[in-house]
Amino acid sequence: MDYAYLVTPFLTWLIVGPIKFLINSARQRRWAFNLVGNGGFPSNHSSVVTSMATLIALREGIGHPAFGVAVTLAFIVMIDANSLRQHVGRQAAAINQHAAGLNRLSLGAANHKVLRERMGHTLVEICGGIATGIGMGFLVFNLFGG
Repeated sequence: MDYAYLVTPFLTWLIVGPIKFLINSARQRRWAFNLVGNGGFPSNHSSVVTSMATLIALREGIGHPAFGVAVTLAFIVMIDANSLRQHVGRQAAAINQHAAGLNRLSLGAANHKVLRERMGHTLVEICGGIATGIGMGFLVFNLFGG
């Protein structure tokens, strides 16, 4: 059985997570445990789907139907990461602001859990994910062969 297609997304996820944590920590000039999760450079989602599309392109060729499916999935994931999740982050910011206003007026929002506002990715973060994913696709291709 060929495990390259199983290993690629998992290995990419394992590599990109710590890279993102270290970059966020360097930017914050402290350990950025509170920034672990969605958002940040590079985009983990973009990296994972791009690594798979790259591996399929290298092993099967860009004319193979699986490559078309992988590219389609990659576009859906990246569009979602850029637009939909940024809108969710804006909604979280509005809810947090509303709850803070209710707290100032003593209207019972004291139990409100502050929602995470940083959700989506910028185009730069997505491009960083694409570059990382392509690199990981090439790495796995060279480790497991074609």
